[in-house]
Amino acid sequence: MGHPLLLVQLLVIIVVSRLIAAIARRVGQPAVVGEMLAGLALGPLVFGALAPGWQQRLFPLDSLGNLQSLSTLGLVLFMAVVGAELRVPAKAHGGLLRPAMWIGGLAMLIPGALALAIAPWLYADYAPPGISLPGFAMFFATACAITALPVMARIVKERGITDSLPGRLGIAAAAVADVLAWIMLAFVVALISAHGDWAPFRRTMIGLVLLLALTWFVLRPLGGRLLARHAPDGNADGAVLAFLLAGAFGCAAITEWLNLHAVFGAFLFGACLPRDDRLLEKLIDRVERVTVAALLPVFFVLAGLSTSSTLLTGGAGVALLLVLAVSVAGKLLGGTAGARIAGQDWRDSLTIGSLMNARGMMELIVIKVGLDAGVINSAMFTILLVMAIVTTMMTTPMVAAFHAKASREAADLPRTG
Repeated sequence: MGHPLLLVQLLVIIVVSRLIAAIARRVGQPAVVGEMLAGLALGPLVFGALAPGWQQRLFPLDSLGNLQSLSTLGLVLFMAVVGAELRVPAKAHGGLLRPAMWIGGLAMLIPGALALAIAPWLYADYAPPGISLPGFAMFFATACAITALPVMARIVKERGITDSLPGRLGIAAAAVADVLAWIMLAFVVALISAHGDWAPFRRTMIGLVLLLALTWFVLRPLGGRLLARHAPDGNADGAVLAFLLAGAFGCAAITEWLNLHAVFGAFLFGACLPRDDRLLEKLIDRVERVTVAALLPVFFVLAGLSTSSTLLTGGAGVALLLVLAVSVAGKLLGGTAGARIAGQDWRDSLTIGSLMNARGMMELIVIKVGLDAGVINSAMFTILLVMAIVTTMMTTPMVAAFHAKASREAADLPRTG
């Protein structure tokens, strides 16, 4: 016999995710917002509150192991594609590196500093027993400072500003911020997983350095030779696809063994692949589309099932508002200040600051890593999940407002020639 409950769960998850994603797109939001809301809807906050008996029958605790395996599979594949999509700007590409570093750096530094300032107030209620204040604070700062490159790229494309300076700078700055965030997150998770013992921490750090050497000095040239031989036109055949899957799963297994999360290894492997846009297009077509349609909705629902139904009880509502204020103000101030320092005008700077506020699925991955590592409890996970949804929903209308004003002002300028 098979697993009829698992098949029913997948049916419900995919249908509900597609329906709410379609509604999100109809109101001008990225599909990922709808998928995140679908995860919340099927969790204790909505489905569990309206029909707790049905919710427990559909998602009994002893069935979540199968969903967790599918979720991990989807995350590994998705993060490998995210790594392959990563393009840190070079000086040759329009001189974007220096302004991108200012924007990406300040868009992480300011929200991170604000988060560190309020972390002691949140620590007592939202840190699990045994987690130190520095560990909780460092993770909380990382969670508030993250920017989602994939969802930002989609917002930029949907707004038609891909070739504009704010669009190019925003994506370049998000790439810089992503690199900084994953380095910081890996360090924090390794430190917390060591539980105060420096020997496991040293083992993790040494293992991570060895994995970096493996990916960049062995797998990267091997991938280049495979592509040159089996996919000269970018059309990956079975051998190349097998190499990509084996590399992603192998690196994910190594980082899992190092007491990091599987997503780190998958991201590293994707980042080491040759920067071939034709290969990336095939990866998106063959891997990402199926992953996004069938496997990532499982991750969103598991995230929703990890939320707490006591979100607005006690001081949780106040904590949510505080986290939202720190996250939004920090990103807007940091991104805008970085753009101004880099020489952009106020309108473009505010547009870029608004883009940096997009968190999307990357925030969910970060906070799920924190929940699995025992750095935050389910109440803080819920608060950060809601923050991720709200800040991502804010991005499109904010960018539309600032960029539209900038466009109208440019159109009003007297024409010469």
